[in-house]
Amino acid sequence: MEKLKIVFMGTPEFAVGILDTIIKNNFDVVGVITAPDRPAGRGQKIKFAAVKDFALKKGLPILQPTNLKDEAFLSALKALNGNCQIVVAFRMLPEVVWKMPKYGTINLHASLLPNYRGAAPINWAIINGETETGVTTFFIDEKIDTGAMILNAKTTILENENAGQLHDRLMALGSETMIDTLHLIEKGKVQTTIQTENPNQKTAYKLNRDNCKIDWKQSGEQIVNLIRGLSPYPTAWCLFKDNNQEWNVKINKASFEREIHDFKIGQIITSKKELKIAVKEGFVKIIEIQFPGKKNMAAAELLNGLLFSSNAIAV
Repeated sequence: MEKLKIVFMGTPEFAVGILDTIIKNNFDVVGVITAPDRPAGRGQKIKFAAVKDFALKKGLPILQPTNLKDEAFLSALKALNGNCQIVVAFRMLPEVVWKMPKYGTINLHASLLPNYRGAAPINWAIINGETETGVTTFFIDEKIDTGAMILNAKTTILENENAGQLHDRLMALGSETMIDTLHLIEKGKVQTTIQTENPNQKTAYKLNRDNCKIDWKQSGEQIVNLIRGLSPYPTAWCLFKDNNQEWNVKINKASFEREIHDFKIGQIITSKKELKIAVKEGFVKIIEIQFPGKKNMAAAELLNGLLFSSNAIAV
C-alpha cells in the first residue's frame, strides 16, 4: 500500500494533541484545515485557533475556509494531494469533502459511540453521572457521528474528575487510538462495525447559557455533576440574591454533603470559612467560586471580604 498522506482537520486544543502525536509517529501531514481567525475578548483582537498556532510552529500548510463547498477551497484541498483525512473537533463536512481522499475521512470522537454524539461529549458524560467513557474512530458519512466504527477505547471516569481533567486523559487515549487506526489503514486491515441505534442512547447537546445554569431543585449529586462537567469551561452558573443585591456567579468546584435539614431549597448558609447551599437531602458545599469581575477563588477566601445575610438565596 502507498504511504499515507494526511490532511488534518480540527480547531481546539483537543485536536492539537492528536495532531502532535500523528507527527511524532512519523506520519506525513500534508496540510491542516482549521477555523478562520476571529476577534475575541473585550479588545476584539484576532485570535488563532489552537490548531493553527500549532501548525504555524510546525510549518504545515494551512487552509481556513469559511465555506467548505467553495470551489477555491476545494481546489486548494485537492492540491494538497492527501489520500486520507482526519477530523478531530471540527465541523460537519459536505460529501464532496469527506469523499475526496482514497482511504477515506476518519473522525475521532470523545465518546463510546453511538452514545454522546454531538458537540460536547466529555461534558455530558460527567453531567449525566457516567462512570465510563472513551473514544471512537470511525469513517465519516452524511450524518453527524454516525459512520462505521473502526476502533474504540474505554476509560473510567474518576469520582471527582472534572471535564478539563477528563479532556486531557481522553486526548492521550485518543492519540493512541488514532495511531492504532492509522496503522490498520496502512496495512489494509481495517474492519468496521456499523453503529446500531439504541432508544436509550444519550446525546451530547451543544452547551449554552440555559443548560449551564444550576437548578438548585435537583439532587445534590446532579448539581455537583453539572459543576464538574462544566469545569473549568464554560462553568456552571447561578444567581446569588441577598436583600437588594444580585450577583451572577460561576461555580467551579463543589461537593455534596448528605444531611437532613429544614432550610429552604437554595438558601445560602455561611460560616467563617464555609459556604454551602441547601438542597434536597443535604447541602452543596462550594469549594471554588467566581464573582463578577473577580478571579476564581476558594470559598473561604471570598468569605473574608463578603458577608451574607440569613435571607441570601441561590436561584
